[in-house]
Amino acid sequence: MKKLFLTAAVAVSSLTFAQQFGAKAGMNVSTISDEGFDDTKSKVGYYAGVFMNVPVSESFSIQPEVLYNNLGSKVSSTVLGTTYSSTLNLDYVAVPVMFQYKATPQFYLEAGPEFGFLVNAKQKFDDGSSSTVTELDKEDFNSFNMGVGLGLGFDISKNVGLNARYVAGFSDITKESGPAADAKNKNNAFQVGLNIKF
Repeated sequence: MKKLFLTAAVAVSSLTFAQQFGAKAGMNVSTISDEGFDDTKSKVGYYAGVFMNVPVSESFSIQPEVLYNNLGSKVSSTVLGTTYSSTLNLDYVAVPVMFQYKATPQFYLEAGPEFGFLVNAKQKFDDGSSSTVTELDKEDFNSFNMGVGLGLGFDISKNVGLNARYVAGFSDITKESGPAADAKNKNNAFQVGLNIKF
């Protein structure tokens, strides 16, 4: 029994020391699908946050993250030579939990769920010469967002790496009382960025 406890303690200790903490940031290219926002185009946003990488074996690890995530979409039209655009910005605190598989010592694949919590909803209108930003009623949008991420990464060095991920949304972003209430509108985003391990 003592040997069992000793083995477990050594295993837990080795995992604890193997954990790595880090920060990451990059660019989002996001859209909203499908019915209610079918005339929208992708918009460029950003994400930034922190993560913890926990190895569970030589090839597998679990990486929970906490990110500030700027999503949304954009609509533009041209009338009499003037281009008008309206951009929907939805900001979330996102908590992805990625399961990573190391195909090589430097290259890995990842997949896992992402849970998001809406913190901001704004709309920016631009007529080419000026722009205005309007705070939207968050009550028109669901406060919880869920998706699944699929991605890959490459470790340039022990502490610096590149990551690309596509996150497909499962949750309807709007409530029944909100815009496009009869449709199922979901966040989708392609992310690419840099991560640094401490």
